[in-house]
Amino acid sequence: MNFFIADAAAQSGQSQGGGGFEFLIMIAIFFAIMYFLIIRPQTKRAKEHRAMVESLSKGDEVVTGGGLLGRIVELEENFIRIEVANGVQVTVQRSAVAAVMPKGTMKDA
Repeated sequence: MNFFIADAAAQSGQSQGGGGFEFLIMIAIFFAIMYFLIIRPQTKRAKEHRAMVESLSKGDEVVTGGGLLGRIVELEENFIRIEVANGVQVTVQRSAVAAVMPKGTMKDA
């Protein structure tokens, strides 16, 4: 008595081919799941970040990806200068801005 599936299929005389159409449907469903769970949210987030970076203006209080909180003093095409404390200015890339904070978040010391 042999309990292997290959032997059982060989003994019954049935062929196991012909799964091409079902395989294509399964691949299409897998791609749709990947699109809606991974690709679409990531492109939406990137679009929102790009719009936020383009709408930066002088005087906005921002947080960078590294955690610096500061007020925008100067804007250039690819870089911004933020003031993190009185008299302390740092130049960072525009894309490094993670979030725009509400006015008044940064307290004057």
